[in-house]
Amino acid sequence: QVQLLESGGGLVPPGGSLRLSCAASGRISSIPAMAWYRQAPGKLRELVAAITTGGATNYAASVRGRFSISKNNAENTGYLQMNSLKPEDTAVYYCNANIRSRPFSPGDDYWGQGTQVTVSS
Repeated sequence: QVQLLESGGGLVPPGGSLRLSCAASGRISSIPAMAWYRQAPGKLRELVAAITTGGATNYAASVRGRFSISKNNAENTGYLQMNSLKPEDTAVYYCNANIRSRPFSPGDDYWGQGTQVTVSS
């Protein structure tokens, strides 16, 4: 049973920073890709950032230059460093990962439970 556990959300003033963590546990051979999504009230869930095992990254235009995604392959943990936060970054942030339980298996998609990020003075 694979689980993703997010942490690090909270309330921060505009211009502040937060670091989200996503720890994967269970039967894991490798994590080829990990991503962060967010969903604000009344809006669709959107991709924020993604990273592959090789380190290739992709960012939404709205966060490029302010957010940084990283992954510790040895610890099966991903991170989202968020700087220069704006009120429009307020949302529930979800971790998503493609996880292989065995070497060379296709892998399955998993989601975390979400962590609230609120940017407000």
